[in-house]
Amino acid sequence: MKSFHLYALITILCWSVGNTFTKIAVAYFSPCPLAALRYAVAFAAFIVIAFSVKMKLPQKRDIPWFIIAGATGFFGFTLAFNKGCETVTASTASVILAAVPVMTALLANYIYTEKLKPAQWAAIAAEFCGVAIMTLMNGLEAVKPGMLWVLIAAISLSTYNLIVRHLTKRYTSLQTSAFSIFAGAILLMVFLPQAIGELSNAPLRPLLYIAFMGIFASALAYATWAKAFSKAPKTSQVSNYMFLTPFITGILEFFLTGAVPDLATIIGGIVIFAGLFLFTFGGREREQEDEISNSASE
Repeated sequence: MKSFHLYALITILCWSVGNTFTKIAVAYFSPCPLAALRYAVAFAAFIVIAFSVKMKLPQKRDIPWFIIAGATGFFGFTLAFNKGCETVTASTASVILAAVPVMTALLANYIYTEKLKPAQWAAIAAEFCGVAIMTLMNGLEAVKPGMLWVLIAAISLSTYNLIVRHLTKRYTSLQTSAFSIFAGAILLMVFLPQAIGELSNAPLRPLLYIAFMGIFASALAYATWAKAFSKAPKTSQVSNYMFLTPFITGILEFFLTGAVPDLATIIGGIVIFAGLFLFTFGGREREQEDEISNSASE
Protein backbone atom coordinates (compact mmCIF):
# COMPACT_ATOMS: atom_id res chain seq x y z
CA MET A 1 0.00 0.00 0.00
CA LYS A 2 1.66 3.20 -1.23
CA SER A 3 -0.53 5.81 0.50
CA PHE A 4 -0.06 6.87 4.13
CA HIS A 5 -3.70 7.99 4.52
CA LEU A 6 -5.23 4.64 5.50
CA TYR A 7 -2.49 3.97 8.07
CA ALA A 8 -3.09 7.39 9.64
CA LEU A 9 -6.87 6.83 9.72
CA ILE A 10 -6.48 3.43 11.39
CA THR A 11 -4.33 5.04 14.06
CA ILE A 12 -6.76 7.88 14.72
CA LEU A 13 -9.70 5.48 14.99
CA CYS A 14 -7.84 3.26 17.48
CA TRP A 15 -6.70 6.28 19.51
CA SER A 16 -10.21 7.73 19.58
CA VAL A 17 -11.60 4.47 21.00
CA GLY A 18 -8.65 4.34 23.40
CA ASN A 19 -9.36 7.89 24.61
CA THR A 20 -12.94 6.95 25.46
CA PHE A 21 -11.87 3.72 27.17
CA THR A 22 -9.24 5.61 29.18
CA LYS A 23 -11.89 7.98 30.53
CA ILE A 24 -13.95 4.98 31.66
CA ALA A 25 -10.97 3.04 33.05
CA VAL A 26 -9.66 5.86 35.28
CA ALA A 27 -12.74 5.30 37.44
CA TYR A 28 -11.25 1.92 38.42
CA PHE A 29 -7.49 2.51 38.22
CA SER A 30 -5.11 5.28 39.20
CA PRO A 31 -3.51 7.06 36.19
CA CYS A 32 0.01 5.62 36.63
CA PRO A 33 -1.01 1.95 37.22
CA LEU A 34 -3.42 2.22 34.28
CA ALA A 35 -0.56 3.32 32.03
CA ALA A 36 1.62 0.46 33.31
CA LEU A 37 -1.08 -2.13 32.59
CA ARG A 38 -1.79 -0.74 29.13
CA TYR A 39 1.83 -0.94 28.04
CA ALA A 40 2.48 -4.25 29.75
CA VAL A 41 -0.12 -5.63 27.32
CA ALA A 42 1.46 -3.76 24.39
CA PHE A 43 4.92 -5.00 25.45
CA ALA A 44 3.70 -8.61 25.46
CA ALA A 45 2.05 -8.17 22.05
CA PHE A 46 5.23 -6.82 20.48
CA ILE A 47 7.40 -9.52 22.09
CA VAL A 48 5.30 -12.13 20.28
CA ILE A 49 5.53 -10.18 17.02
CA ALA A 50 9.28 -9.60 17.38
CA PHE A 51 10.02 -13.31 17.80
CA SER A 52 7.59 -14.26 15.03
CA VAL A 53 9.25 -12.03 12.41
CA LYS A 54 12.77 -12.45 13.86
CA MET A 55 13.10 -8.72 14.33
CA LYS A 56 16.64 -7.34 14.25
CA LEU A 57 17.89 -5.35 17.24
CA PRO A 58 18.58 -1.61 16.84
CA GLN A 59 22.09 -0.25 16.39
CA LYS A 60 23.78 0.98 19.55
CA ARG A 61 23.93 4.56 18.28
CA ASP A 62 20.12 4.65 17.98
CA ILE A 63 19.29 3.20 21.41
CA PRO A 64 19.20 6.69 23.03
CA TRP A 65 16.69 7.78 20.35
CA PHE A 66 14.42 4.85 21.16
CA ILE A 67 14.69 5.62 24.89
CA ILE A 68 13.65 9.23 24.22
CA ALA A 69 10.82 8.02 21.98
CA GLY A 70 9.62 5.70 24.75
CA ALA A 71 9.92 8.43 27.36
CA THR A 72 7.94 10.98 25.33
CA GLY A 73 5.45 8.92 23.34
CA PHE A 74 4.52 6.38 26.01
CA PHE A 75 5.80 7.18 29.49
CA GLY A 76 5.26 10.95 29.47
CA PHE A 77 2.29 11.11 27.12
CA THR A 78 0.27 8.31 28.74
CA LEU A 79 0.86 9.39 32.34
CA ALA A 80 -0.08 12.99 31.57
CA PHE A 81 -3.12 12.01 29.46
CA ASN A 82 -4.43 9.56 32.09
CA LYS A 83 -3.96 12.16 34.81
CA GLY A 84 -5.87 14.70 32.73
CA CYS A 85 -8.76 12.28 32.12
CA GLU A 86 -9.46 12.26 35.86
CA THR A 87 -11.04 15.71 35.60
CA VAL A 88 -11.88 16.31 31.92
CA THR A 89 -14.04 14.37 29.47
CA ALA A 90 -12.57 12.26 26.67
CA SER A 91 -13.88 14.78 24.12
CA THR A 92 -12.29 17.74 25.92
CA ALA A 93 -8.99 15.88 26.20
CA SER A 94 -9.13 15.14 22.46
CA VAL A 95 -9.80 18.80 21.73
CA ILE A 96 -6.66 19.82 23.64
CA LEU A 97 -4.66 17.11 21.84
CA ALA A 98 -5.69 18.78 18.60
CA ALA A 99 -2.83 21.20 19.31
CA VAL A 100 -0.43 18.36 18.41
CA PRO A 101 -0.62 18.83 14.59
CA VAL A 102 0.11 22.55 14.97
CA MET A 103 3.04 21.90 17.35
CA THR A 104 4.38 19.14 15.10
CA ALA A 105 4.10 21.25 11.94
CA LEU A 106 5.89 24.18 13.57
CA LEU A 107 8.66 21.99 14.99
CA ALA A 108 9.08 20.07 11.71
CA ASN A 109 9.24 23.39 9.86
CA TYR A 110 12.09 24.47 12.16
CA ILE A 111 13.99 21.18 12.61
CA TYR A 112 13.46 19.41 9.28
CA THR A 113 12.76 22.57 7.23
CA GLU A 114 9.53 21.01 5.96
CA LYS A 115 7.84 23.95 4.30
CA LEU A 116 4.06 24.07 4.07
CA LYS A 117 2.14 25.78 1.30
CA PRO A 118 -0.21 28.68 2.15
CA ALA A 119 -3.22 26.44 1.43
CA GLN A 120 -1.95 23.92 3.99
CA TRP A 121 -1.44 26.58 6.66
CA ALA A 122 -4.98 27.78 5.88
CA ALA A 123 -6.21 24.19 6.26
CA ILE A 124 -4.55 23.89 9.68
CA ALA A 125 -6.21 27.16 10.72
CA ALA A 126 -9.59 25.88 9.48
CA GLU A 127 -9.20 22.59 11.34
CA PHE A 128 -8.25 24.40 14.54
CA CYS A 129 -11.35 26.58 14.08
CA GLY A 130 -13.41 23.41 13.81
CA VAL A 131 -12.01 22.23 17.12
CA ALA A 132 -12.69 25.66 18.62
CA ILE A 133 -16.32 25.46 17.47
CA MET A 134 -16.69 22.12 19.22
CA THR A 135 -15.22 23.64 22.38
CA LEU A 136 -16.66 27.16 22.51
CA MET A 137 -20.04 27.02 20.79
CA ASN A 138 -21.75 25.84 23.97
CA GLY A 139 -19.67 28.03 26.29
CA LEU A 140 -16.30 27.66 27.96
CA GLU A 141 -15.82 25.02 30.62
CA ALA A 142 -14.26 26.04 33.89
CA VAL A 143 -10.49 25.71 33.81
CA LYS A 144 -9.47 22.38 35.33
CA PRO A 145 -6.07 20.97 36.31
CA GLY A 146 -6.64 18.12 33.89
CA MET A 147 -6.42 20.52 30.94
CA LEU A 148 -2.81 21.37 31.82
CA TRP A 149 -1.96 17.68 32.11
CA VAL A 150 -3.41 16.99 28.64
CA LEU A 151 -1.45 19.95 27.25
CA ILE A 152 1.73 18.35 28.63
CA ALA A 153 0.65 15.12 26.91
CA ALA A 154 0.26 17.04 23.64
CA ILE A 155 3.81 18.41 23.92
CA SER A 156 5.14 14.91 24.61
CA LEU A 157 3.35 13.44 21.60
CA SER A 158 4.55 16.24 19.31
CA THR A 159 8.13 15.46 20.33
CA TYR A 160 7.53 11.74 19.75
CA ASN A 161 6.22 12.44 16.23
CA LEU A 162 9.46 14.16 15.25
CA ILE A 163 11.61 11.36 16.71
CA VAL A 164 9.58 8.73 14.85
CA ARG A 165 10.08 10.67 11.63
CA HIS A 166 13.83 10.45 12.26
CA LEU A 167 13.86 6.75 13.19
CA THR A 168 11.70 5.53 10.29
CA LYS A 169 14.42 6.67 7.90
CA ARG A 170 16.61 3.79 9.17
CA TYR A 171 14.13 1.28 10.62
CA THR A 172 10.86 -0.27 9.56
CA SER A 173 7.67 1.07 11.10
CA LEU A 174 7.31 -2.18 13.05
CA GLN A 175 10.81 -1.90 14.50
CA THR A 176 10.35 1.77 15.33
CA SER A 177 7.10 1.27 17.22
CA ALA A 178 8.25 -1.97 18.88
CA PHE A 179 11.52 -0.66 20.30
CA SER A 180 9.90 2.63 21.35
CA ILE A 181 7.14 0.76 23.19
CA PHE A 182 9.71 -1.57 24.79
CA ALA A 183 11.53 1.48 26.19
CA GLY A 184 8.34 3.19 27.34
CA ALA A 185 6.94 0.02 28.92
CA ILE A 186 10.16 -0.61 30.85
CA LEU A 187 10.00 2.94 32.24
CA LEU A 188 6.37 2.38 33.27
CA MET A 189 7.11 -0.89 35.09
CA VAL A 190 7.89 1.10 38.23
CA PHE A 191 4.09 1.38 38.64
CA LEU A 192 3.37 -2.30 37.96
CA PRO A 193 3.28 -3.44 41.64
CA GLN A 194 0.60 -0.84 42.40
CA ALA A 195 -1.24 -1.85 39.23
CA ILE A 196 -1.30 -5.51 40.26
CA GLY A 197 -2.74 -4.48 43.61
CA GLU A 198 -5.57 -2.54 41.94
CA LEU A 199 -6.34 -5.42 39.56
CA SER A 200 -7.88 -7.49 42.36
CA ASN A 201 -10.69 -4.97 42.87
CA ALA A 202 -11.43 -4.28 39.20
CA PRO A 203 -14.43 -5.80 37.34
CA LEU A 204 -14.06 -7.50 33.97
CA ARG A 205 -15.23 -4.59 31.81
CA PRO A 206 -12.29 -2.19 32.44
CA LEU A 207 -9.87 -5.11 32.05
CA LEU A 208 -11.23 -5.67 28.55
CA TYR A 209 -10.77 -1.95 27.86
CA ILE A 210 -7.14 -2.18 28.98
CA ALA A 211 -6.59 -5.18 26.71
CA PHE A 212 -7.97 -3.16 23.77
CA MET A 213 -5.83 -0.15 24.66
CA GLY A 214 -2.71 -2.29 24.87
CA ILE A 215 -3.22 -4.28 21.67
CA PHE A 216 -5.09 -1.91 19.37
CA ALA A 217 -4.70 1.65 20.72
CA SER A 218 -1.00 1.06 21.46
CA ALA A 219 0.66 -1.83 19.57
CA LEU A 220 -1.39 -1.61 16.35
CA ALA A 221 -1.98 2.15 16.39
CA TYR A 222 1.65 3.14 16.92
CA ALA A 223 2.79 0.63 14.28
CA THR A 224 0.42 2.12 11.68
CA TRP A 225 1.36 5.65 12.85
CA ALA A 226 5.04 4.92 12.25
CA LYS A 227 4.14 3.35 8.89
CA ALA A 228 2.29 6.52 7.90
CA PHE A 229 5.34 8.65 8.80
CA SER A 230 7.60 6.38 6.76
CA LYS A 231 5.41 6.84 3.67
CA ALA A 232 4.43 10.51 3.93
CA PRO A 233 6.61 13.19 2.29
CA LYS A 234 6.12 15.51 5.28
CA THR A 235 5.64 14.97 9.03
CA SER A 236 2.72 17.40 9.16
CA GLN A 237 0.77 15.42 6.57
CA VAL A 238 0.43 12.59 9.09
CA SER A 239 0.07 14.57 12.33
CA ASN A 240 -2.65 16.65 10.62
CA TYR A 241 -5.00 13.66 10.94
CA MET A 242 -5.10 14.21 14.71
CA PHE A 243 -7.59 17.02 14.10
CA LEU A 244 -10.13 14.24 13.47
CA THR A 245 -9.73 12.81 16.98
CA PRO A 246 -12.17 15.14 18.84
CA PHE A 247 -14.89 14.54 16.25
CA ILE A 248 -14.47 10.75 16.16
CA THR A 249 -14.20 10.57 19.95
CA GLY A 250 -17.47 12.49 20.27
CA ILE A 251 -19.19 10.04 17.91
CA LEU A 252 -17.76 7.04 19.78
CA GLU A 253 -18.89 8.46 23.12
CA PHE A 254 -22.42 8.43 21.72
CA PHE A 255 -22.24 4.72 20.88
CA LEU A 256 -20.38 3.73 24.06
CA THR A 257 -22.03 5.95 26.65
CA GLY A 258 -25.19 7.22 24.95
CA ALA A 259 -24.02 10.85 24.90
CA VAL A 260 -25.75 12.43 21.86
CA PRO A 261 -23.44 14.58 19.67
CA ASP A 262 -24.60 18.18 19.85
CA LEU A 263 -24.78 20.78 17.09
CA ALA A 264 -21.29 22.04 17.98
CA THR A 265 -19.82 18.59 17.37
CA ILE A 266 -21.58 18.26 14.02
CA ILE A 267 -20.63 21.73 12.73
CA GLY A 268 -17.09 21.47 14.08
CA GLY A 269 -16.69 18.05 12.51
CA ILE A 270 -17.75 19.35 9.09
CA VAL A 271 -15.22 22.20 9.33
CA ILE A 272 -12.47 19.77 10.39
CA PHE A 273 -13.18 17.43 7.46
CA ALA A 274 -13.18 20.40 5.07
CA GLY A 275 -9.81 21.51 6.41
CA LEU A 276 -8.44 17.99 6.13
CA PHE A 277 -9.55 17.84 2.48
CA LEU A 278 -7.92 21.22 1.78
CA PHE A 279 -4.68 20.16 3.47
CA THR A 280 -4.53 16.89 1.51
CA PHE A 281 -5.46 18.21 -1.93
CA GLY A 282 -4.72 21.94 -1.72
CA GLY A 283 -1.72 22.89 -3.81
CA ARG A 284 -1.51 19.45 -5.42
CA GLU A 285 -1.79 20.96 -8.89
CA ARG A 286 1.03 23.33 -8.03
CA GLU A 287 3.16 20.40 -6.84
CA GLN A 288 2.52 18.55 -10.10
CA GLU A 289 3.47 21.65 -12.08
CA ASP A 290 6.71 21.94 -10.09
CA GLU A 291 7.51 18.27 -10.71
CA ILE A 292 6.93 18.69 -14.46
CA SER A 293 9.05 21.82 -14.48
CA ASN A 294 11.88 20.12 -12.58
CA SER A 295 11.75 17.11 -14.93
CA ALA A 296 11.91 19.38 -17.97
CA SER A 297 14.90 21.29 -16.58
CA GLU A 298 16.75 18.02 -16.02
